Amino acid sequence: MDQKNDKLFPEFPAVSTTEWEAKIIEGLKGADYQKKLIWKTNEGFDIKPYYRVEDLTGLEYLDTNPGKYPFVRGSDTKANIWEIRQDMDSSDPEKANAQAVDALRRGATGISFGAAMIKTVSDLETLLKGICVGETGCHFGAATSYPDLIRLMGEFAGKHHLNASVIKGSFDFDPISYLLLEGEFWISEEFDMGQVAEMVKLGKKLLPSMKVITVNGQYFHNCGSTMVQELAFSLAAGNEYLAASTGKGLSIDDVAPRIVFSLAIGSDYFMEIAKLRAARLLWARIVEQYKPANESSMLMNIHCSTSNFNKSLFDPYVNLLRTTTESMSAVLGGTQSLSVIPFDAFYKDPDEISTRIARNQQIILKEETYLEHVVDPAAGSYYIENLTDTIAKTAWDLFKKVEEMGGMLAAVKAGYIQEEVEKQAIQRKLDVATRKTIVLGTNQYPNVHEMMLEKIQEAIDLSEESEAEEKGENEKSTTYKKLEIIRATDDFDDLRLATEVYVEEGGKRPSVFLLTMGNLAMRKARAMFSTNFFGCAGYNVIDKEGFATTSEGVKDALASKSEIIVICSSDEEYAVITPEITMALKGKNKDVQVVVAGFPKDIVEQLKAVGVDEFIHIRTNVLETLTRFQEKLGIL
Repeated sequence: MDQKNDKLFPEFPAVSTTEWEAKIIEGLKGADYQKKLIWKTNEGFDIKPYYRVEDLTGLEYLDTNPGKYPFVRGSDTKANIWEIRQDMDSSDPEKANAQAVDALRRGATGISFGAAMIKTVSDLETLLKGICVGETGCHFGAATSYPDLIRLMGEFAGKHHLNASVIKGSFDFDPISYLLLEGEFWISEEFDMGQVAEMVKLGKKLLPSMKVITVNGQYFHNCGSTMVQELAFSLAAGNEYLAASTGKGLSIDDVAPRIVFSLAIGSDYFMEIAKLRAARLLWARIVEQYKPANESSMLMNIHCSTSNFNKSLFDPYVNLLRTTTESMSAVLGGTQSLSVIPFDAFYKDPDEISTRIARNQQIILKEETYLEHVVDPAAGSYYIENLTDTIAKTAWDLFKKVEEMGGMLAAVKAGYIQEEVEKQAIQRKLDVATRKTIVLGTNQYPNVHEMMLEKIQEAIDLSEESEAEEKGENEKSTTYKKLEIIRATDDFDDLRLATEVYVEEGGKRPSVFLLTMGNLAMRKARAMFSTNFFGCAGYNVIDKEGFATTSEGVKDALASKSEIIVICSSDEEYAVITPEITMALKGKNKDVQVVVAGFPKDIVEQLKAVGVDEFIHIRTNVLETLTRFQEKLGIL
């Protein structure tokens, strides 16, 4: 903005970046600028505390319009319309149809079906009964043969005298993702990749408006990758499909528009908005190298799903907050369709209420916040435009590295992709274990009265289990390293569920007594910290108002018959009261676990010598420490 010509508030003089920086440094009072204000992301780049107009210099795509190359600003020039997709949880055609018809009546505009049981046109007729395939996006996954499924859809359209060109939707044909998740090709590399061109040919002939190849970038995210890895590896997979198809003589204008990218959306609100914008920019750059005749061939088709990785088993209603911000990120980033996973899908089959809430989250965004009427609302934001550029550059560097290895398939077969994702997954789970990453209700502020064991649904398909045993799949080693879909809270969930199982089998729920003394502010703060800490394992926490003498505290602590006693006071007072308390407790009960809330580093060894078992503080690995307690108490 040229403030000299700006008529808004002309009495306020412009403030330079130098002046802003001077004020910031003054406010820091000697603290390190880099450590305090620069956000070092898992993606491998730094984010500044603020951005100004000069930070937009050099961003070439800023002056482009929506619907135009390189499509950073989305696909539509007038609206931000997306498909409200709902995934059917039944593979039975009749049951899935009933669910789909109900979902469409209640506001869904796209339906995703499992097609494992679709073998005939009659099956398709049952599945699609009462559904207008010209208006509703129909998406198919889990097919045993996707080329056969396309043929069946073509036959279905002909039998019912439908205009095949208006049938829209997608097929979840993604041999690279199958290889990553299963460690093997479906048939062979030659056969699987050969089907890519076959799918494109069949799609063009029979169902010209449907996407016939899906790049499931969501799997990288849900296996623990960074968003840069998700983006770069997805682009590399997409490029592999382009090369496989055009190498068979197909036109890039026939191939690229028939690929859809399915990406996950996590809770980094602004970063996820920028990720989708960067994705379109980079895909346009890749497709451009194949010399398309139509500019529209360079537009990336994007479907988004809310994240699995960050969802919690305990305090599951918090998942609603997570999916709400994730949905907004996807919509503001310009996704063309969106699936919101119900909040309870992580421990049971979603019920009518949770499914309805998931669907209504999108309906509210569309019809009550009017987000479908605003094209690229992030445009011009100093922060998001810079994030878009930075993510694009970082992901492009990683994409090029994969290409230098020979492409996505070569990188997968070498184990590079799997190893890089696994490294990040380990780090991200460590961040949760140490509470560097907060998961509300799981590793911080748990509801200690919440019980989840009885709510978890154990759905076991005995026929599938028997078939797996016959094939020896449980013991079969794979040719290639596999990716593992996980959740960040898996280990915490297992820890807390172990406590519930222990109690259900007749054990006593472990009890933690907070022996609080001395400095009021410190003892209260450390008592709260300890309550949250041990609540993560589902222990019962007893917190008294505080004790005037150590003898009173020891008496009440022993009377509580608690397995764990946590001394909560100030570092200065620990030197005096802790030895006395610890020796008194251990003298009466040698098995009691004595814990100090804090880490008074100058006297730690001294306190260990008198019998203190653990110190808990903000740098503690919560998961490791609680696991040790579970083992000591015989729970694990």
